[in-house]
Parts: sequence; structure tokens; C-alpha cells
Amino acid sequence: MSQQPITQGSKVKLHFTLKLETGEVVDTTSKGSPALLSIGDGNFPAGFESILIGLSAGDEKKAVITPENAFGMPNPTNIQTMPRSAFQMDVDLVEGLVVSFSDASNTELPGIIRAINDRTVEVDFNHPLAGKRLEFSVQILDVA
Repeated sequence: MSQQPITQGSKVKLHFTLKLETGEVVDTTSKGSPALLSIGDGNFPAGFESILIGLSAGDEKKAVITPENAFGMPNPTNIQTMPRSAFQMDVDLVEGLVVSFSDASNTELPGIIRAINDRTVEVDFNHPLAGKRLEFSVQILDVA
């Protein structure tokens, strides 16, 4: 096990738990395989990575991350009203349902249905954790 500190470009094996302010667990690796990440590759929000910088294998840390440093604030332009006809009629649309769309470059875009009526469906394309303060707990297993 390496004792080198985490820096930009480090490959890190860790266990983490992400909670809402209510204590509800949003994501965790504590009961499964550890997460593997490369610091600075863009797959982890910068606010989470900044907490890891300087830690070494065996270290544990908890921190509260503001929305601006996590998944950002909700953007009203990411809420779209779409015609009901844009959805397959055999799909049972309910508020809270996550639906997947593809953009022009064929990138998958998940959206959450917020409202439905006979003619339109309101879909929120903001990240589900946008606007949320999060508690991030981490245990560093290895650093390379």
C-alpha cells in the first residue's frame, strides 16, 4: 500500500458514501467494490476531487460540499415542456419517472418527468443532485 499523497493525475481506489443533508444515502460503495478514479479526468466533480488532494492510503475524511462545488445549481432552461406525442403511448408516464433521450450527437440525456397533462410533459434535465448540499465521506484504500 502506497503512502504517497493524492495529487493531480493520481489513480485512487476508495470507498465513499454520498448523503443528502437529510442523511439519506444517495450513493455508496461501502457494501461493494471500491471506486477507482483518476484525479483530474473530469469524471468526478472538482469539489469532490479537491477534498481528496493530499490524502493518502488509510486516510478517512468527511466534508460537506456546496451545490456550486458538486453538481451545480438548477438551471431553469434545463426544464423543457414537450408534446405528449413525443413519448411512446405505451409508456406509463408518471411524475418522478426518469426517461432517457439522445441529443444531436447521440449522447444520452436523462430527464425527470415533473408534470404531465393530456397535451404536454414537463421534463427536468438538471442533474438530480443540482442545488443540493451533500455530505461526502471517503476512505482511501490505495494511491498510485
